[in-house]
Amino acid sequence: MASSLTKDSASSGEKTFFGHPRGLATLFMTEMWERFSYYGMRALLPLYLIAPGGLDMNPATATAIYSVYLSLVYLLAMPGGWFGDRVWGPRKTVAIAGGVIMAGHLVLALPWEGTFFGGLGLVAIGSGLLKSNISTMVGHLYDGPDDPRRDGGFTIFYMGINMGAFAAPLVIGTVGENVNWHLGFALAALGMGLGVLQFLLGTKHLDEKSLIVPKPLSKDERASTLRKSMIWLGVAAVFYIGTVVTGVYTLNWLLVPITIAGLVIPVMVLARIKRDKELSEAEQSKMSGYIWFFVAAAIFWMIYDQGGSTLAIFAESSAKNSVFGWDFPVSWYQSVNPVLIMALAPVFAAFWLALNRRGKEPSTIVKFSSGLVLVGASFFVFLMPLTIAGDGHKAAAMWLVAIYFIQTVAELTLSPVGLSVTTKMAPAKYASQMMGVWFLAVTAGDCTTGLLSLAGVELNGTGVVAAEATLAVVAGIAIFMYRGKVKKLMGEVR
Repeated sequence: MASSLTKDSASSGEKTFFGHPRGLATLFMTEMWERFSYYGMRALLPLYLIAPGGLDMNPATATAIYSVYLSLVYLLAMPGGWFGDRVWGPRKTVAIAGGVIMAGHLVLALPWEGTFFGGLGLVAIGSGLLKSNISTMVGHLYDGPDDPRRDGGFTIFYMGINMGAFAAPLVIGTVGENVNWHLGFALAALGMGLGVLQFLLGTKHLDEKSLIVPKPLSKDERASTLRKSMIWLGVAAVFYIGTVVTGVYTLNWLLVPITIAGLVIPVMVLARIKRDKELSEAEQSKMSGYIWFFVAAAIFWMIYDQGGSTLAIFAESSAKNSVFGWDFPVSWYQSVNPVLIMALAPVFAAFWLALNRRGKEPSTIVKFSSGLVLVGASFFVFLMPLTIAGDGHKAAAMWLVAIYFIQTVAELTLSPVGLSVTTKMAPAKYASQMMGVWFLAVTAGDCTTGLLSLAGVELNGTGVVAAEATLAVVAGIAIFMYRGKVKKLMGEVR
């Protein structure tokens, strides 16, 4: 990336990164390597879980584990942001998070089944710690929300995410599938290690605000938090040791409580905000409107995130994973979405801008409903390769590519809008917490998938796929039909 550094004549000859503060390069590379490690491991995970040379699990259990893992990453983003705000500050939290993620991948690289779930847990904890805080540090580089470079900086940062996500399955996936599963996980650890190293070397370019703990815990708060944490940890330890000693422990004793928590916690958080008497009538109205978007987003992510589990497992057993006679690893499908994001995101941005200039840009509600209908349509398309496989044939790879293409268009329609509407509709009291609330929609969607899998539902069954597709389309149409009511609840937000 050194060649991309230029001289900014307007800033006393100080080096910049594509015209942005030099610290953006540090954060760009940190996030790129973190996403490289995360998406590489994610591409391997469901395949390793079902492989005879891996853990040799059934597809339902593999999907449940994968879904629970994804839900934990997003669930832990809220306490991760809390640690940055109250305990360590963003910079220290990101450095520690990178080390925890690297340690998790190294544990996954060990050829022992007993350590596998510990490694997954470490990666989830580290990702949760890093997720909110590194974005906060990007914001620190600019002179407040009105800095004209701010949106462009986040766009460049977002490209780093997708560059890492694109390269990871091609490198880590290939090595993991074709050479050795654990060597693939070790490569993920190496990627995160490179990210941590360059972050530590580049911290001098970051804003000093990233060292500050915005709202440090008082001595009494710290003692109370530590005491409560130890009590809950002790209760969990006693409970699980008891299940092991009595011989009743199974994997479901771990997975079921997490999936239930992933559904209950979002409801509790939204209910707590809604019950807050300090919110104005306008803020209460916006929160009522936001719940519509939250539920819709949970349905969206429930389907979308199956691209790494249900679709991948289908591809492993029932697809012709080849193009023009050239075979490729199943994990490579996970590179389709990020490369399409990089190609289509500028097109969508220009398209919305052009419509806006003509006064014809769709409202937030219309974009959201369109995203839901599209993600539902992707699963209607999924019915075709399922039918082909049901007749005893292998489905062409392009069927899966088509599904990922439709889902990417749906993501670009819904996800950026969801992030934007979350910040716009957030009550002032909860402004810093609402991004974590948005991530809880992902948690709720993935936990729904996990519960269905644990209940023995065959997610690759045509009936289930058709039902999920119908649910998304109906939800999208419902939001569109009730757009007047939702728009009224949103107040001045459009």
